[in-house]
Amino acid sequence: MGAIMSMLKGANVPVRARTVRVELVRSSSGGVPDVDASALLLVSGKVRSDADFVFYNQPAHASGAVRHEGKRTTGDVVTDTLRVDLDRVEPEVERIVLAGSADGGAFGQVRGLHVRVTDEDGGAEIARYDSTDATVETAFVLGELYRRQGAWKFRAVGQGYDSGLEGLATDFGITVDEPQRPTAPEVAPPAAPAPVAAPPVSSAAPPQPVRLTKVTLTKEAPTVSLAKQGGTSGAMRVHLDWQMRKQFTGWGGKLGRAVAQHADLDLDLCALYELTDGRKGVVQALGNSFGSLHQPPYIHLDGDDRTGASTSGENLTINLDHKDKLRRILVFVTVYEGARSFADLHATVTLQPQLGAAVDFSLDDCTVPSTVCALALLTREDGDLVVRREARYLVPARGVSPQRTVDQAYGWGMNWTPGRK
Repeated sequence: MGAIMSMLKGANVPVRARTVRVELVRSSSGGVPDVDASALLLVSGKVRSDADFVFYNQPAHASGAVRHEGKRTTGDVVTDTLRVDLDRVEPEVERIVLAGSADGGAFGQVRGLHVRVTDEDGGAEIARYDSTDATVETAFVLGELYRRQGAWKFRAVGQGYDSGLEGLATDFGITVDEPQRPTAPEVAPPAAPAPVAAPPVSSAAPPQPVRLTKVTLTKEAPTVSLAKQGGTSGAMRVHLDWQMRKQFTGWGGKLGRAVAQHADLDLDLCALYELTDGRKGVVQALGNSFGSLHQPPYIHLDGDDRTGASTSGENLTINLDHKDKLRRILVFVTVYEGARSFADLHATVTLQPQLGAAVDFSLDDCTVPSTVCALALLTREDGDLVVRREARYLVPARGVSPQRTVDQAYGWGMNWTPGRK
């Protein structure tokens, strides 16, 4: 079956699938700005609260109806995906606005921008809308899912904003947390009489505004404080997404030709940990050491994925409610099978706190015969967890396991025995 022809603005089509994937697709060529997908669940044209906004810093709606599943790069095409379970959309929600925001430029610079709606069951394309007339806009409503006489439809919209994701979000009723600006020092006023005791107030905390900022770590700026980004509590997901490049160049055409390029590449996301009471250990699929989220080590490996897909991939969860018990965590990845090294691999690491800004970074190209890569080091400093981008490929000595190699490189000091999964 061929691709569906692009819709005109204002056109609509019925959506009979119960669960759909909304894909925001663009070309990655030419140094274009990054584009992020988002969704707003509306009642009478507005969100009911900030919780009705689903995007990179708030990836799941409480109802389970909408989830932001992240980006995937295939060749020179980047796809950012939202999953919508229409059966779980609350009855009062009339529309789900599907939008994109440009980070580092305007949509006039973005090539091949379009939105696709596909049936999750089988992948059939239901609708497609191509944006061809963008100029200075930095946010776009590309389409919307809406109810009509008890059924769902998709409408192509194509409405732009030159005020970015913040302008789009506030237009639909979202309260946005604005970055604090430095103020001039103030002179202390004269001492005032002691105030009369005020009546007690409710201890319930007011809802926190949505943070739109995200952090990308680089070689030049490799660290970030989670507290300064708002990531002080709740669960933080560490996600590894990878793709195999189409053509492998290798190391000078020698060792590279000997490296296997199996589609069944199995990478394992792992974490070395050290608690403040001195206990040390590892969380990994090998040996079924999946950890625990609500008791030591407060780190849990969600599963063992062999595809690298953004919809699953490898995921660790860290319980930031117990960050005072965590001294340091080293997140690393090993090649379990399917290849002899990380060569020809493109990988992205995302740390997504339940509260606060997402932290992400890409791995550099691997130019050594490495089977283990240190991804990120989290250390406790003054009660806060600081994340450092490592992106460090290590080459195990003959007969030395990847786990022992990363232990030795970071001075963890553990005793290792052979294991399997």
